[in-house]
Amino acid sequence: MRKIFYKGRFIFVPIIAAAFLTIISFIVMQLWNNLLPDILHVSTITFWQAMGIFILCKILFGFGRGGRFGGGTPWMRNRMAEKFKNMSPEDREKFREQFSRHRCGPRGRWGWDEPKTEDKAMPSSEENL
Repeated sequence: MRKIFYKGRFIFVPIIAAAFLTIISFIVMQLWNNLLPDILHVSTITFWQAMGIFILCKILFGFGRGGRFGGGTPWMRNRMAEKFKNMSPEDREKFREQFSRHRCGPRGRWGWDEPKTEDKAMPSSEENL
């Protein structure tokens, strides 16, 4: 039974990929034609144009998985991995600390998980000169 599935995989994978591409292209076409002509005053597109837009977006913005640890484009992940490989452990920890302090999100930028500091008065403009 397992060998039958293994041999059948070479037939079903392209069929499933084509079906997925067809469904996504149809969704892109419908969204474009129902939203953008009224909002941006652009013309409607065909199914093949929608498929081209979808493929172009995947090429430009990446095929990689998203999420917390795997996000970003593949070349950006490779560039960051190369930087981390050349950093010392102290530099890595310093980078992680700075990154977590400056990240966007509900716990980073708005201070929910930042250490509390004493309220300091804003310096006057004369002190900055």
